[in-house]
Amino acid sequence: MHILLTIILFVLILGVIVLVHEGGHFLFAKLTGVHVYEFSIGMGPLIAKKIAKDKTQYSIRAIPIGGYVSLAGEEVDEEERKKTKGHNLQDKTVFQRFLVMFMGVGFNFVFAFLILFLTGLIFGAPSTEPIIGGVSEDYPAALAGLEKGDRVLRLNGHKITFLEDISLYLAIEDLTKPVSFEVEKKSGEIETYNILPEKVKEDGKEKYAIGIMLKADTDKGIIPSIVYAFNEEGAIFKQMFVVLGNLFTGGVSMNELSGPVGIYSIVGKMSAQGVSSLLYLTALLSINVGVINILPFPAFDGGRILFLIIEKIKGSPVDPKIENTIHNIGFILIILLMIYVTFNDILKLF
Repeated sequence: MHILLTIILFVLILGVIVLVHEGGHFLFAKLTGVHVYEFSIGMGPLIAKKIAKDKTQYSIRAIPIGGYVSLAGEEVDEEERKKTKGHNLQDKTVFQRFLVMFMGVGFNFVFAFLILFLTGLIFGAPSTEPIIGGVSEDYPAALAGLEKGDRVLRLNGHKITFLEDISLYLAIEDLTKPVSFEVEKKSGEIETYNILPEKVKEDGKEKYAIGIMLKADTDKGIIPSIVYAFNEEGAIFKQMFVVLGNLFTGGVSMNELSGPVGIYSIVGKMSAQGVSSLLYLTALLSINVGVINILPFPAFDGGRILFLIIEKIKGSPVDPKIENTIHNIGFILIILLMIYVTFNDILKLF
């Protein structure tokens, strides 16, 4: 029963996120007069379809991971483009095309903000201030002099803006070496502590512990919920870009990436923690989808936006055949990466 519920939640969460993303592309395609051939939720074999009066096909496909909006003008065939002349993507201004390409991720970001806002409104808005909520007796933090109420300003030189920045940098720093904490004490004084994490065993696994607990206060109301949603989205953005940066520099291993199987496992864990955790996960994944799609890589929305920027600079469009070839190569590379990540996710289950 638990497995079935997890599968349902997994499909529902990803389905909603894809619906929001593709809905952004779809809405702005319609608003700018671009003809939409198909709006599909899911990939692969067709399960059901409905063709509207404007000849747009609305589809549900068998594989509930992903989806797409097929726009007039995306194909290379000139004869096909002539059939929808004036309503092709290429017939629109650079700014209109930018809106169509960007609003998929734009809707993901807005959707995540609304979920975080509603979570704060219903369950209470957690504090996002980087304040230490407590220290464990006889652990390195307490022995060094860190205290409850200390505001963390920097960790190993990294500026700390949000509460989750502390967990982020502790996750990617080398904890076999002393960790520098620059904090503001309650008195207003600025102090720096160099703390060597202690190796401990937890659930049969070795880990490094400092012995700090993060502030867990919550507040009710519209304003605290708006502040929480804004700050938490900012914290997740920062996490994404720090992790991506460390992927390129080698600070984070490719083996730590998760695909659909990994997300399925996380959904199972979050469902056991309650509705608020599932809502948070949905917001987190929505931001992840948005950030990944805005990267200037072929086949992603960011890759298509990059070609718009190139067109604006050079004053003429890139040859559609060349652009399509580059996007197809990018798509193949993404599929290969997904296969690699999924294989690693499966190995982690055993």
